[in-house]
Amino acid sequence: MGLLSDPSRRKVLTGLLTRLNTPICGMPVEWLVKAMQSRGLEVFTQSFSRKLPFPDENKERYMVRGTNVYGILRAPRAPRTEALVITAPCSPGNTNNQAVALLLALAQYFRNQIYWAKDIIFLVNEHDLIGTQAWLEGYHHTNITGMEYSPLQGRAGSIQAALSLELSSDVITSLDLVLEGLNGQLPNLDLANLFYAFCQKLGVLCTIQGKLQRNDWDTAEGYTHAAQTMMLMVLKQACGRSWGDHGLFLRYHIEAASVRGINSFRHYKTDATTIGRLLEGMVRKLNNLLERLHQSYFFYLLPSLSRFVSIGYYMPAFGLLAVILLLRALDLWVHLGAPALAAVDGVTEAEQPSSPGVLTVLTPVVISHLTGVALYLLPVHLQEMAVEHFPVSETEAVVLTAIAIYTAGLALPHNTQRLLSGEGTEQGWKVLKLTALLYLAVLLGCTALINFSLGFILAVTLVPITASITPHMPKALYALVMVLLSPAFTILYCVFIYQELIEAPVSVSEGWMLFLSVISQGILDHALYGSLVYPLLALFIYPCWLMFWNILFWN
Repeated sequence: MGLLSDPSRRKVLTGLLTRLNTPICGMPVEWLVKAMQSRGLEVFTQSFSRKLPFPDENKERYMVRGTNVYGILRAPRAPRTEALVITAPCSPGNTNNQAVALLLALAQYFRNQIYWAKDIIFLVNEHDLIGTQAWLEGYHHTNITGMEYSPLQGRAGSIQAALSLELSSDVITSLDLVLEGLNGQLPNLDLANLFYAFCQKLGVLCTIQGKLQRNDWDTAEGYTHAAQTMMLMVLKQACGRSWGDHGLFLRYHIEAASVRGINSFRHYKTDATTIGRLLEGMVRKLNNLLERLHQSYFFYLLPSLSRFVSIGYYMPAFGLLAVILLLRALDLWVHLGAPALAAVDGVTEAEQPSSPGVLTVLTPVVISHLTGVALYLLPVHLQEMAVEHFPVSETEAVVLTAIAIYTAGLALPHNTQRLLSGEGTEQGWKVLKLTALLYLAVLLGCTALINFSLGFILAVTLVPITASITPHMPKALYALVMVLLSPAFTILYCVFIYQELIEAPVSVSEGWMLFLSVISQGILDHALYGSLVYPLLALFIYPCWLMFWNILFWN
């Protein structure tokens, strides 16, 4: 390890951290520029602004304006075609001052080394993910979210990997590795292995999902602990949001992870020097890469940092659920093509089944998807009207409008039957169910390929009831079951399960408020960063569920 291996160098870092770790209110742009310039970096700034579709009540912001500051350390021994990024978000207050101080200390140390083969970018971004999104769009000359930002004046090579540093406390007892990115993307598993290897080498306590490692894998307690850790990863991945600044780098095929310092285990303590040595070791390993990380898995689940579950083990479980839909669709296809038996003058004859009218199948499909389009578009567009007529805030108006449209879809069967004008036949609902089953199988399959956790959770809740539903079942009972297994209630269940897994259980009223917050954050994540979970649920999953709801009330 090169970083401060002798006492004199370690004293230098300690002095830097002590001097730099002063309370910061907002983003001290000028101070950061001077601090980076004094360390020999090429320093640039980028201003950006973003108007949110509705106020973010969790972070109390609506019109966001900020500045990113970044310094580039040019590689002295390479053509400067590749780069690495170390980023530290700088938010109002002093929640991440330790990380900013450590980033500047690393910059000063790295500047005196001659073995760098890649440019190293030290980025301090304002307003967390919004600032990171502005910088990434400016760096790659794209604008996919409507962000307003100034063009970057300085660029390095193609970014190979990125590390985000978050130290939320003055006392760090362990380092937590955060991997879940936007839309459930994960970095290459080798990045997690690299972090774990250096933690083991330096004796740093490391966690994932905030949970410690256990060695008693063969006991019931060890198995339960691993299952809970993996379930936390599944729930985080399924929500589709980025759980750190690293998550937005993954969209650009940049392997990235967030290293988060936490203060939870009182018997341990990790100083800033050790964290700096760990980061330096990881950056030096990444600096030696001759190609992008690609040898290990991109699809995996982690019960701990030392063990993983590969796609070859968990994908068959999803396949077994999806095949139920295909077999049920095949059964319906056979029954639709089989001739009906009828007795004429005591002689049994086969009659060709009558084909249902086009409107019989097309009408519920179109109305279901129009309801989904309304659920996707109207909550944001009608917020001003709702605020004028009801005593609610803009955020509450958006969420309550979405819930109202979702609930209004339950009246769909009655409206559909009126449009059908009595054309609902036995063959009609079978054709509609055949279409809906194949549609749901394709939706879940495509979702699982992008975000396995989301596809699996939807399959567990939707497949059993949709495969068995028919118009001949007790309508009141099965209507209740369908509502309890609908996409909205699935989100509600996930909220309560997540709170239990992080050992912070909530009451019913608190869970309901968290549920409303999850809906608003899902809509915001889609508008700000391009998260696909909200449009997927609104435009595809919910209309598909409405088609089965229509089958239950078929006349």
